[in-house]
Amino acid sequence: MTAGDTTRVERGAAQAALAVPGVAELQPTLRQALAGAASRAREAIGSPALPREAGIHIEHTPGTGAWHVQVRCVLTDSRRAADVARDVRDRVRSAVSSHVTHHGTPEPVTVVVTVTRITRSVPLRSGPRGRVR
Repeated sequence: MTAGDTTRVERGAAQAALAVPGVAELQPTLRQALAGAASRAREAIGSPALPREAGIHIEHTPGTGAWHVQVRCVLTDSRRAADVARDVRDRVRSAVSSHVTHHGTPEPVTVVVTVTRITRSVPLRSGPRGRVR
């Protein structure tokens, strides 16, 4: 398994997690956030921003072939957190399993979802004559 393969798996896992209704964004780990902060100076000169898969951490154990995926996400309050987390786990497991099976033999996939924050949806209020304030 190459670093490029792991990056593709992370990207697929991120896309699967972000497709779940109720997921606002993926939350980078402290290490990823610090690296992103350090790279902001480089962004000014054209360096790419923190990737979308920054909230995903994947470890592959070559001896056993097992994959361990950690997903850190921020949710909206539109659905129950437990339901969203379960959907994220299922979709990410399916995406990683599909990728691994397509590129070799099926290997066990474990997914842990951490909800780091829940954002409140603030409805817009309409004022007189239907104007939005």
